[in-house]
Amino acid sequence: MEPRIDGMKVAPGVLEAMLGIEKYLIKSRLDRNLLNLIYLRASQINGCAYCLDMHWKDLRTAGETEQRLYSLDAWKESPYYTDRERAALGWTEAVTNLQEGRVADSIYEEMKEFFSEKEIVDLTLAVAAINSWNRLNIALRTVPGTYQPVRGTKSLAA
Repeated sequence: MEPRIDGMKVAPGVLEAMLGIEKYLIKSRLDRNLLNLIYLRASQINGCAYCLDMHWKDLRTAGETEQRLYSLDAWKESPYYTDRERAALGWTEAVTNLQEGRVADSIYEEMKEFFSEKEIVDLTLAVAAINSWNRLNIALRTVPGTYQPVRGTKSLAA
């Protein structure tokens, strides 16, 4: 695959804007591993190879098990996720797949059991951000494979 455009080089303001969202999310009360898990799930749905590579590596570097990562696309049938993670993954799928033009009330009610209102807003922003990253990387054909996580730091989403 050949990249179409190095979007971050020709329009660095895009990178700056997107990283501003990530800096906000890093300061939120949402766990970094949970954020990377929902980033990975949205990237699976959207088919973004660059983001799949990145967030898989970030999660492995943070100590996530391969069993949980391999089973992520079947999270509803897998016993490896907490109820809080399941609520976040359901929310991620609903916000990513807006074909019906709404997020079901039942999914929102489940979120309220595990997340505060601020956390729901922050998680929604995180899902919106990864969907934007996915669309940028897919449209511009960002080539996967070069991303390397840095141990002990809070890596930035893309």
